[in-house]
This record gives sequence, structure tokens and C-alpha cells, in this order.
Amino acid sequence: MTSAAQTAAIAEEDRLRADLYNFLGLILARPPDAMLLDQTAGLTGDDSDLGQGIGTLARLARISKPKAVESEYNRLFIGLGRGELLPYASYYLTGFLNEKPLALLRQDMAARGLARAENVFEPEDNIASLMEMMGAMIVGRFGAPASLEAQKTFFNRHIAPWAGHFFLDLEGAENSVFYAAVGTVGRVFMEIETEGFRMSAE
Repeated sequence: MTSAAQTAAIAEEDRLRADLYNFLGLILARPPDAMLLDQTAGLTGDDSDLGQGIGTLARLARISKPKAVESEYNRLFIGLGRGELLPYASYYLTGFLNEKPLALLRQDMAARGLARAENVFEPEDNIASLMEMMGAMIVGRFGAPASLEAQKTFFNRHIAPWAGHFFLDLEGAENSVFYAAVGTVGRVFMEIETEGFRMSAE
């Protein structure tokens, strides 16, 4: 099947899920540039919790300058020595970096033919990479689109145990302003995904 045919076969709802995973991956991987801030400012939401979170994020993007958001990002994730938050599965699940959750993720990545990009030096279990991997699996960026069961297995193993906690911490972090809204969007989206996968088993 061609990639165009694969894309056509993906339900609109799944394409929107993948888009949101990709957006979260992008905005958590590095500080947003002016173009990404502009794109974020153009987002619109509905009356749902997720829609309201997206609307708040868009409003903040409209009044935020790239330099200010970059400073916020650095205080949150980089800092002097370390930032306010450590966005890694290993840290959230064990209290240490580069632990068993990372090893398990690498095994699953190898089984799916996924590899860390050569220009990326962060451990693969960081939140941005995991969001990007889910987005890629849904639309089949690295092969055939993953089945709902395969998505659920990956999500439950590598994302569900800690991502909600991370996004909640991001919402309430001392240095969060723009990223507090990112945290809200991420937290609500993780709740929706968790419930969606749970219902798929019924």
C-alpha cells in the first residue's frame, strides 16, 4: 500500500490524535520558534476540557514572544545543572535517569524498527520523543499504521504510567506560564487517550 493510500485509510479522528501527539512532541522537544508560536496562536478549541485548554494555549501564544518562551523552557527543562522538571519516564518511575523503563522502551523501539535520530542526544524516554513516537505509530510514518491494540500496548507500557503526572507537574511548575497551558492540554489528552484505550477493550 502506498503512503498516500495509507493516509487515506486513516480515520479523521486518528489523524487528529496523531496531530496532537506530534504538536506536543514538537513543543516539548525545544523552545518554539516564531513560526510554531504563530501556528499555536491560530489554534481553536471547543467547550470541552481539551478544547478550552487549547484555547488558553492559543491565547498565550498570541501574547508571548519567542525569547520569553525560550527562557521559560530553559528554566523548566535545562536550568543550571538541571531544570525544574526532568521529563523522562525513568526518572518519574524510578527516581533515576537511564533506568529499566528506558531499556524496555529501547527493546520495543527495536522491535518496531524505530531508532533515535542521529542528531538527538536525549534519552529516548523523554516526553517529547514518546509523543512523537505515538503520533508516528498512529499514521504509519515508519511503516504500516499501528493497530489500535499495538497503540494501546505501547501507550500503556511507556506513557500511561507517568505522562499524566508529568503534565500535571508542568501545569503547576513554578516557572510555567506558557507551558502551564501545554501541561493542561497534555494532561487532558492523556486522560482522553487512557479512557479511549480502556473502552476499546470492552
